[in-house]
Amino acid sequence: DVNCFRKHGHNEADDPAFTQPLLYRKIREMPSISALFSEELVKAGELTKEECGEIQKGLRRHLDASLEKVKTVKKSSTFEGSVAVHQIPFDFSPVETAVPKKDLDKVIMALSTCPEGFNLNPKIKRQVDAKAKNYKSGQGIDWGLAELLAFGSLMLEGTPVRLSGQDSERGTFSHRHAAWYDSKDRSRYVPLLNMEDRQGKFCVYNSLLSEAAVLAFDYGYSLDYPSMLAIWEAQFGDFANGAQVIIDQFIMSAEDKWGAVSDLVLLLPHGFEGQGPEHSSARLERFLQGCAEDNVVVANLSTPAQYFHALRRQKKKEFAKPLIIMSPKSLLRHKQCVSELKELTKATFEEFIPDPAPPARPDTLVMCSGKVYYDLLEAREGIRSPKASILRVEQFYPFNNEKFEALTKPFAKAKRVVWCQEEPENMGAWSFLAPLLEEGLGRKPEYVGRTATASPATGSLTLHKMEQAELVAQALGAEMDKETS
Repeated sequence: DVNCFRKHGHNEADDPAFTQPLLYRKIREMPSISALFSEELVKAGELTKEECGEIQKGLRRHLDASLEKVKTVKKSSTFEGSVAVHQIPFDFSPVETAVPKKDLDKVIMALSTCPEGFNLNPKIKRQVDAKAKNYKSGQGIDWGLAELLAFGSLMLEGTPVRLSGQDSERGTFSHRHAAWYDSKDRSRYVPLLNMEDRQGKFCVYNSLLSEAAVLAFDYGYSLDYPSMLAIWEAQFGDFANGAQVIIDQFIMSAEDKWGAVSDLVLLLPHGFEGQGPEHSSARLERFLQGCAEDNVVVANLSTPAQYFHALRRQKKKEFAKPLIIMSPKSLLRHKQCVSELKELTKATFEEFIPDPAPPARPDTLVMCSGKVYYDLLEAREGIRSPKASILRVEQFYPFNNEKFEALTKPFAKAKRVVWCQEEPENMGAWSFLAPLLEEGLGRKPEYVGRTATASPATGSLTLHKMEQAELVAQALGAEMDKETS
């Protein structure tokens, strides 16, 4: 057994005698380790008392000589030999992320080909066949397919892809199915690993339930293997709070503190759909609060094409930044949340998306982000004479002020300018965006959303639906129309 004790306090300013007076009185009275060991050596006949003393004097002479030598050495820079990475500043220059159709054809071939003798689950087969059919038509590319096309296209270019999370193989909402299991013998088949002309590897893992441990590992992986697109996916975005220490200590601040750069992607399912306070919010406001000095990219995307380009942009730009995505849940199967194939082969990422079909004479500008856009769109279709044009903010940070001002300039004289969000007023993007929107618009936008609450969301589905309908109607001015009529 080894019996140990701390001779001094926790640090040089700490006096342990404040709380352990008897213990530390005894410790102070004890001979030093060197004195005790010298005594043992003398007793054992290994050394004489004089030899022990000479060893101590020799060590002292060596230390004194080293101290004198240090005084004559020219001081070097504190940062000499630093491993800090100095990368070019963030900028909004467009990044070429489109992929030729001939390359995407190779990806879809792998994704839709079941090996002979493999017993694929019938439900998965229907999903696979539907995605292949939509791809062939060039229409209806959903979120899951756009993601796998992004992965596959990167792999064709030599970029390896790694995805881990609590249900990442199939996806929490059964939308991905990146790995197939034989219904009879449970043998595993990964379509992307069997892609023609594959240059990069693909790793997908169902992780353990310790968010802090897994995110810490994946963050470290992104540092150690910077050529790989590394992704950590939370089962629900709400559960990312179990890894808050990793987010605060490393992801948000490591570049500023140590020059450690990472382009790790965080997929955090987020959206208010009546599932209660533990399954609605990835706490967008916390990430935005930590945004400064272009440290991360925070996005809430509304189309599969945007997601496709955002993933590819991570490995195409000349600088590395963590990408934090408020990923969707209900939009994974929303009939309107689809993209055309040409949006993957010709377009690029957009920080904002203007209204594709605005009213003839709009007098209201509604700005929003993510899932609530489709709620607004559906409600507007039910209004006989709609007056609201809808602008989507896809990337919260870094915020492209110049582009925002150009897109909102036509609404300089609009009767109403609104920011609409699902989250309570003290959460979501409002507190972060309000001053940026006001600066770009030249006026303060009207807030429309849930009132401030301690809990992210109600646990009542009925109440949720009432709140959602009310905020959508208020944003579009539908309630005002009723009152006027």
